[in-house]
Amino acid sequence: MDQAETLTIRRPDDWHLHLRDGDVLRGVLPYTARQFARAIVMPNLSPPVTTAAEAQAYRERIVDALPDGLDFTPLMTCYLTDSTSPDEIERGYGEGAFVAAKLYPAHATTGSAHGVTDIAHIRGVLVGMERIGMPLLVHGEVTDDETDIFDREAVFIERILAPLIRDMPGLRIVFEHITTAEAVSFVEQAGPQAAATITPQHLHINRNAMLVGGIRPHAYCLPVAKREKHRLALRKAATSGSAKYFLGTDSAPHAKSAKENACGCAGIFNAPFALESYLAVFDEEGALDCFEGFASLHGPQFYGLEPNQDTITFARAQVQVPEQLEAAGAPIVPFHAGETLGWKQVD
Repeated sequence: MDQAETLTIRRPDDWHLHLRDGDVLRGVLPYTARQFARAIVMPNLSPPVTTAAEAQAYRERIVDALPDGLDFTPLMTCYLTDSTSPDEIERGYGEGAFVAAKLYPAHATTGSAHGVTDIAHIRGVLVGMERIGMPLLVHGEVTDDETDIFDREAVFIERILAPLIRDMPGLRIVFEHITTAEAVSFVEQAGPQAAATITPQHLHINRNAMLVGGIRPHAYCLPVAKREKHRLALRKAATSGSAKYFLGTDSAPHAKSAKENACGCAGIFNAPFALESYLAVFDEEGALDCFEGFASLHGPQFYGLEPNQDTITFARAQVQVPEQLEAAGAPIVPFHAGETLGWKQVD
């Protein structure tokens, strides 16, 4: 096969992932483990993962659910609440139970009911994290009723994130699943302590995907997709080669019945074809030479980890994404359902 028709990179990591628990965990984990060596696992279970002991127990459940023959390392996070103890954070980080801590503004997204109601409540925690070099992972949206949902990320930057960076210049922050040109501009202007993850869906779709031709719940996630100008800004950032941006799928499985009802749960399940989805974007942007950095190198660099030594290879080939898959005995609709992608994992 012509060399130009293949791409080999170091095995990537997913720096933002929802694996759920129990039967769903066992159903969705193989999709991630076949492509990624490591993943930052989100702690928004019910109840959330708020202590080192809970993180260790969850990690064991993930490892136990891993199919034979797949090599995968879960990296655990702590769910911050108004009452999180600075001592628990420091102890858990020192023991290796936590790799990072996650800030969910209360009621911002799925499983965030126990999140932080005012960042002032966790100032002591953040001071300690800055001192020990522990990364803070941020769901960057305000949640007040007065702010339009399409403006919540930009307002969060102005009200919360910019002052936080100013007051704690040593705090390492990952602005997760950014969705706006304002977020790109903020990350670009912030110092080396700030980085961002970008999902495949926010590179592919704008808000029309949710609304044109009827309500389309399988394109609904939080933060919601924004205007086309924001999608284009994200594509430029992701494919720029800047080490400030790296891969974080935010893959979030929900049963088809939970998406197609009055709730319309937020979340897009992109794990089955995550790398193929990202590759389509980098190919379209003429930036395949930047893909390994985004997928495999920038994340480990920010977290102070070594890149993976093994590799993964893709070939140009048409791949049909199924209309639905199954997890825990229930149908689940993957991102790109029914579409054809132009790259295929071959090893």
